[in-house]
Amino acid sequence: MNNNDIQILDKQTIESMIYTIKGQKVMLDFDLAKIYGYSTRRFNEQVKRNIYRFPERYRFQLTEDEMDDFVRSQNATSRIWGLGNTGGRRYLPYAFTEQGIYMLMTVLKGDLATKQSIALIDTFKSMKDYIIENNNILTNTNEYIESRFSSYDKRF
Repeated sequence: MNNNDIQILDKQTIESMIYTIKGQKVMLDFDLAKIYGYSTRRFNEQVKRNIYRFPERYRFQLTEDEMDDFVRSQNATSRIWGLGNTGGRRYLPYAFTEQGIYMLMTVLKGDLATKQSIALIDTFKSMKDYIIENNNILTNTNEYIESRFSSYDKRF
């Protein structure tokens, strides 16, 4: 893939590539490879050359059951298994946690890798900020509901 053909992704596109698997927000190897301008195979080769940087809590391979659940929930069979393309996958994808994605910055070099990494970090940060900002709304709503029920309880 030619790096000149790759665009820096916007927040919405990146968010569409973030999934919840094993209770964690993760991105899959084929999406990350696309973002960084690699084939999935070449991307995973780079990671394996630096495997000591990716402990299991940063990168894990999906099980067949997780893959089946994921495909059913995402309707993503053709994207993952390369159906309609030559070749396709012969192994289960790897999932990278937020920390694993940060670690990719130490492995993948070049201007494109730097720009894409910044876009990824900004997206994860904005997602966290959104949760923190809206947590107050949830807390205030819960406190309001509890106070209303408390006043009803006193009446009865």
